[in-house]
Amino acid sequence: MLSSILAQIPWQAPTIDYHAIAPEIVLAAGICLIILVDLFVSESKKWVTSTLTGFVMLTALVPVLTLAVSDNNVRSLFDGRYVIDEFALTVKALFLIAGYVVILMSQNHVEEGDYYLGEYFTLLLTSVTGMVMMASSRDLVSIFVALEMLSIPAYMLAAWRKRDRKSNEAGVKYYLLGVFASAIMLYGMSLLYGVTGTTLLSDIGRQLTVEGQFGGVQALAITFVIVGFAFKVSAVPFHTWAPDTYEGAPIPVTAFLSVASKAAGFVALVTLIYVGFPQAKDVWQPFLWVLAAITMTVGNLVALRQTNIVRMLAYSSISQGGFILMPLAVAGTGDAAGPALQSVVVYLIVYAAMNLGMFAVVIAASRTTRSGEISSFGGLFSYAPGLGVLMTIFLASLAGIPPLGGWIAKFTAFRAVLEAGGGWGYGIAVIGAINSVIAFGYYGSIMREIWMKPAPNGETSAVKTPSSLIAAMVITTAGTIVFGVLPGVVLRFGDLADLTGAFGR
Repeated sequence: MLSSILAQIPWQAPTIDYHAIAPEIVLAAGICLIILVDLFVSESKKWVTSTLTGFVMLTALVPVLTLAVSDNNVRSLFDGRYVIDEFALTVKALFLIAGYVVILMSQNHVEEGDYYLGEYFTLLLTSVTGMVMMASSRDLVSIFVALEMLSIPAYMLAAWRKRDRKSNEAGVKYYLLGVFASAIMLYGMSLLYGVTGTTLLSDIGRQLTVEGQFGGVQALAITFVIVGFAFKVSAVPFHTWAPDTYEGAPIPVTAFLSVASKAAGFVALVTLIYVGFPQAKDVWQPFLWVLAAITMTVGNLVALRQTNIVRMLAYSSISQGGFILMPLAVAGTGDAAGPALQSVVVYLIVYAAMNLGMFAVVIAASRTTRSGEISSFGGLFSYAPGLGVLMTIFLASLAGIPPLGGWIAKFTAFRAVLEAGGGWGYGIAVIGAINSVIAFGYYGSIMREIWMKPAPNGETSAVKTPSSLIAAMVITTAGTIVFGVLPGVVLRFGDLADLTGAFGR
């Protein structure tokens, strides 16, 4: 009887554009390859796994580039639930390049720490796959699956140093708070499905625009979903996991969480706001405005008190997240939607370059200092002038000092809020300006240690930097300088996201 019922149901196999999902296919095949290779490679040749992982990342970037230059700019799969457009391709390239830089940073760090290389790089590759999927997800279900695919490996990576109590604490805290945030977000998604009858974001957006059907349940659902992603981007007050997790995790994992994972959270947040909730600005705009204001303020004020450089960078990352939220807080005002979206994309790209570079220098210098204290970087220029100059470049860029990349990131953020105008725009602009001045306090204090303080314990030995770490610093330094000197390069990527019309603007 069941077979006769099934026979009467019209069924048609979905049409799959394999070129469109080629990056995901390459990454999935790469995960299987790394697992297999790790089983047969001897301990003396474990470096093969890291090299293969980097090769997989770069290979996945090839179809992203071919899709970008193809005539078909927008490809929609599964009834619009998975979309490949210029916005998605831009952030996919960001995730893959950031992942590749993290692999370069990880190679010697992981080998010298006697960690399990195969499992480490498998989890890293899996998390990047989730991020790449997040860029194209336009459905609540696919967004949630992508989020968990990128988050679960990150929980394990945070606790990778299993004999270290701080690393164990980092993993447990990140896991428990992450699960709690996912539960809140999933509850909000279930409410959205209950009131709209669909999980497709574009359909949800149309349902929420119907006159008289926007009420308390819809507002609660939207708030819960935003709270879930506020945790992912470590917005205050959902940031409590970040400092301890960043300090306890291996430094390359910390860099990965502060850049790629945070960027994935912002990509999902942007997609939800622009596609799913464009007419619900009365709910999410005040909420994001408050989040942006307190995130940049609390992050900066607490960073001033830190003595450990990783914890300082953790609070710096929180504060930078507030600046990225700033244009989103006015995206529903007037014609600010386009400039706000461009600003977020530009800021994420520039932030990835300068923050990954900063962590790469910290790893390189710590090979000699064997300390994470800010005072241990005293006199760095005297015995490692190259690292001293590079750290100064990245610190100045994070502070937004021209002509480095950070200035164009902050410029686009302030331009977006000022173009929005009104109380919302001018208010958040003033708060952002004050916080930009405060931020220079702790960035400047590290510069003072590098250039004006003596080396601790008379340290004068040269720093031996592995070639993979040098490559990571070259890539990030080039990006930080080029984006600042030639801002049109990075602005072009922001324009791609604004011009596709993917969000119905």
